[in-house]
Amino acid sequence: MKNKYFPDEDIKINDLYFICCMIERVARHIKQKNKYVVNTIGRDGLYHLISCAEALHCENPLKVESDWINDYELENGNYDITSVDKKLASIIPTPLDMGAVYQRLIINTLSSKEDYVDGIIRVYNDDICDVIDNYNCSAFYEPSYVIARAYQNGGF
Repeated sequence: MKNKYFPDEDIKINDLYFICCMIERVARHIKQKNKYVVNTIGRDGLYHLISCAEALHCENPLKVESDWINDYELENGNYDITSVDKKLASIIPTPLDMGAVYQRLIINTLSSKEDYVDGIIRVYNDDICDVIDNYNCSAFYEPSYVIARAYQNGGF
C-alpha cells in the first residue's frame, strides 16, 4: 500500500500497528467499540491517518487521541471493555497488546486484492471482535494463527 501523500513510500506494518493501537485507545477513552471508531472515521480518514502514522507516532498519544475524537466527532458511549469479571480475568490487555492482536489478524487474513485500510474495516466489522474483545475469555491471548483460523472459520 502506498502513502497517500508520498506515493513513492510504502505504508509499513508498524504504521498499521500504530493505527490499531490508537483505535483501541480512542475506543476505550470514549467507551465505544472499536468498530464504531473505525466506521465513524471511515475509509478516507483511515487512509489519511495511516499515511501520517509515521509522524503521528512521534506525538503524545493523548494529543493524538484527542485530535481523533475532535476531528472525527467521535461521541462518548457506555461500552466499557475493561469491565470484566475479576474471577475470570485478572489481566486486562493494554491498547498496545490489543493493537498487536488486531495488526497480526489483519496481516494474517489480508487478501491480495486488499490494502491495510480494507483489512482494518473488514476485521473490525467482523463478529469475531466481540469474542476477541471479551476479556472474560482468553481469545485475545491465543496465538495469532489460532485467531486467524478462527476468523476464517467464523468463530473459535
